[in-house]
Amino acid sequence: MFTNIRGVQGTAQLEYPMASAYKCVTLAATDWLNEPLAMGERTVYTTSAWLTFLAKTQAGHPVRAALMDGSKTVGYFTGLVIQKLGLKILGSPFPGWTTDYMGLSLSAEADRRRALQAVIDLAFRQLGCVHFEMMDRHISEADLQGLGCLYRLYHTFELDLSQSDDELFAAMSSACRRCIRKAEKEGVLIEYAEPHAFAEEYYGQLKDVFAKQRLVPPYQLGRVRELIHQLYPTGHLLLLRARDRQGRSVATGIFPHLNGTMFFWGGASWRAHQSCRPNEALQWFAIQRARELGVRIYDMGGSGEYKRKYGGRDIFVPWFRKSKYSWLGQLRVVAQRSHAFYQRCLGQMEHLHVTRACHRHELP
Repeated sequence: MFTNIRGVQGTAQLEYPMASAYKCVTLAATDWLNEPLAMGERTVYTTSAWLTFLAKTQAGHPVRAALMDGSKTVGYFTGLVIQKLGLKILGSPFPGWTTDYMGLSLSAEADRRRALQAVIDLAFRQLGCVHFEMMDRHISEADLQGLGCLYRLYHTFELDLSQSDDELFAAMSSACRRCIRKAEKEGVLIEYAEPHAFAEEYYGQLKDVFAKQRLVPPYQLGRVRELIHQLYPTGHLLLLRARDRQGRSVATGIFPHLNGTMFFWGGASWRAHQSCRPNEALQWFAIQRARELGVRIYDMGGSGEYKRKYGGRDIFVPWFRKSKYSWLGQLRVVAQRSHAFYQRCLGQMEHLHVTRACHRHELP
């Protein structure tokens, strides 16, 4: 969920900031293993496994760069270069990648503004890109002042899992607590799921969720398969399933996690079984299991009233972009609107197809 677009000191025209004392040095894939796993701000979205997932699903080239202060490494940058209409774009991340915060992983003594200046220089001068986008959980609106960027505020909810189960449950809305209790009375059971055939199970339910609004999912089944293929072996992907009293799978959820933070990547359920409230039960189970894994923060991956009920606090993170040419920003907006229109058309066509199929089946 985004607020309206905002500008920071000027237009999106490329105006290189003052020379940065930091320098970005791109790393070969063979050097990625040397990156400290626990560098303070690192998330699952900046791991090699996630970069491989993005490279395969977005047809891009992964970029990992060390930020150097003289001879000392003070952090890392993670992104992916893609091509649109023959133009090179650096995303960290880019809209549509089903990826949240990437950007920078900095040491405690690093200067974030100097790091941003170095990364912008990397995008336009070293990599030869014409457009750059980035969202970093630790960047503020003030950090963007003077960089000539445009940005939107990404809205999500964040739960503090250092609280006890009783405190977390009490923070939820009364309606949410009733749903969790109803699921228990209805005999809904939550279980860990194995990766085999889970993508197909999840995606079938996801299609049903979108069909309710005469839409189709914004990504294909292959993306879910690749996510599970790359992330599950790392131990940083939680796959959950809700079963009803008859043992049928009625809801599923996907939760990547690393370094004390878990994210809600996706959830789905069959509409016919939502009355037994499997989605709320699944979320509550995920929260409890995350605490056992040492997770301290649960980011729900976007806004929406159905997420507010779980008691998280509002978070607003700037997702900024900068273009070498002003017309690229306008082209980006047109492309996004065209894609949204295309998705709506696909949804209407799918709805018409299903309606006709049901009609033919009902004819004597």
